[in-house]
Amino acid sequence: MHEQFNKILESEPIEASAPCRIDMGGTLDIATFYYPLHHQSPCTFNIALGLRTRVRLQPYTKGMIRISSSGFKDAQFKADAAPFDHPLGLMFATAAYFNAGGIHIEIESQSPPRSALGGSSVAAVALVAAFSKLMTHGKSDVGLDRRATALLAYQIEQSVAGVPCGIQDQLAATYGGVNAWYLQAKPIGPTFKKRCIVGKNFQHDLERHLLIAYCGKPHVSKDINGRWIRQFLSGRYRDLWLEIIACTHRFVAALAEKDYNQAAVEMNRETAIRRTLTPDVLDNIGEKLVAGARQNDCGARFTGAGGGGCLWALGEIENIDRLRPLWEKTLLARDEARLLEVKIDSNGLIVY
Repeated sequence: MHEQFNKILESEPIEASAPCRIDMGGTLDIATFYYPLHHQSPCTFNIALGLRTRVRLQPYTKGMIRISSSGFKDAQFKADAAPFDHPLGLMFATAAYFNAGGIHIEIESQSPPRSALGGSSVAAVALVAAFSKLMTHGKSDVGLDRRATALLAYQIEQSVAGVPCGIQDQLAATYGGVNAWYLQAKPIGPTFKKRCIVGKNFQHDLERHLLIAYCGKPHVSKDINGRWIRQFLSGRYRDLWLEIIACTHRFVAALAEKDYNQAAVEMNRETAIRRTLTPDVLDNIGEKLVAGARQNDCGARFTGAGGGGCLWALGEIENIDRLRPLWEKTLLARDEARLLEVKIDSNGLIVY
C-alpha cells in the first residue's frame, strides 16, 4: 500500500485546503454539554474565513512520515511508531488512520499559529480529504463526502486529544459560510443540523460589519476548556450555561435579521458570562479590545476557548469604522499583534 501511494504522488502530488473560523457559542458543540442540555437546543455559530490552511502530500522515504508545518519544527518518524502526543500528533494520527507511509505532509496556514481560529482541526480536515483522494485515485469511488470528512476528522481528533472535543471547527472548515450548527443528542452521534444565517450574496456586506484581531499571544485552549468542563460536570454554573445557550439563540436570530446592534448586545453578554466562569479567558490586550468595542456600541468576543489568540467584533458599519483605529492602537503594545483581513469563505473544503 505504501509503495502504491508513493508512485501516485511521484506523478501527481495531492493538495487540499480548508478555512479557519471565528465563533460564538463554542463549547456547546462538546457532547459533555449538548447531551444533558439537548432539551434547550444548544447551537454553535461560526463564520468561515478566507484564511485557509493548505495540505500537500508528496512522496518520501519508504516507511517514514515527515510533517512540515508553518509555526512548528519539522518532524519525522517511522510510520508505525509516530507519536500521537506530539505537537503534530493529530496529523500523525490521521496518517495512521489511512495506514500511510513514505509520505511527506506539508502544511501551510494563512492564519497565525495557535491563534484560536481552529487551525489544527482545519489542517486535519484538509488532510483527511487529501488522503481520501489518494485512496480513491484512479477508482470510480469519489471518496468521502463533506459530512463524512468532517465527522472522520472530528473522531480522529477526539480519539487522541486527551480532552473532550467539539466539532464546530471541522464543520466550518468543511462547509464554509456563515452558519449555526445544532448538535443532535442521538445514540448514533455526533449528528448535526446546519442552518445558513447569511447567504453567499450577502456575505460581502457582512464583512464590513466585522473586525478580527490577533493578540500576538498563542492560546492554550485545553486549560480553559478543561475548567469549563470540570465546572459543568460538578454542577456549578449550570444556570450560566443555559444563559449562554439563550444568548447564542438570540444572537443568531438578530444576525439573520441584520440587527447588528442586538447581535452586539448578545455577544457582549456571552463574553461577560464566560469571564465570570474563567476571568483569564481574556488577557490584558483582550480586555482592552473588549472595552473599546463596548464603548463604540460593538460586540466583541474571543475565538475558540480564548486565553489569547484572536478576538472579533461585530457592529454597525459606522461603529466598526470608529473601533478600527482604536483596536489598531491597542494592538501596537504587543509584537506580532495585528488586525487580520476580514474575508468570508463560502467554499469550505477544496481538494485540488
